[in-house]
Amino acid sequence: MSASSSAKSICLCVTGGVAAYKSAHLASRLTQAGIDVHVAITSSGLSFVGSATFLALTGNPVIQSVFHGDQAPYGGHIQLAATVDILAVVPATADFLAKAAHGDADCIASATYLAFQGPVFIAPAMNSAMWAHPATQRNVGILKDDGVTILEPDNGWLSCRQTGQGRLKDIDQILEILIHSTRQ
Repeated sequence: MSASSSAKSICLCVTGGVAAYKSAHLASRLTQAGIDVHVAITSSGLSFVGSATFLALTGNPVIQSVFHGDQAPYGGHIQLAATVDILAVVPATADFLAKAAHGDADCIASATYLAFQGPVFIAPAMNSAMWAHPATQRNVGILKDDGVTILEPDNGWLSCRQTGQGRLKDIDQILEILIHSTRQ
């Protein structure tokens, strides 16, 4: 990866699944590729990885709330959505998928998603039964119909001590997709 993509910026929304720790590695790799990374993390995401990690890896403040800082007259989500080129939600929980599909803006990730008007990439990660549930699949279908690129989860070992589809897509694959999207 080269710094040729330095003109682009990404909002990396981190939600509250155990795979959230992998998003720190993604943020670091994107930054190393010359992409300006801005992290918005939900309160549940903070249960798995701290904001100081993302601040250190990206060099940018981490937004944890729609009321972040002094963003008047805008909320943090509005300002963030207006200043980035790409939105990526890694990992995306079943809860986030439902909120995004149905326009529920009660957290920084879903509010930023609703305010953003560019390319969106969502990488779900969850228990395989949750991923296969008809409600989750309906929500994924709605998001696809809305033009969202879903980076489908892999099969593999899950934190629930089972193997199945629901494991976060490989970070190198997500990185490649996002880097490619910054060059378009």
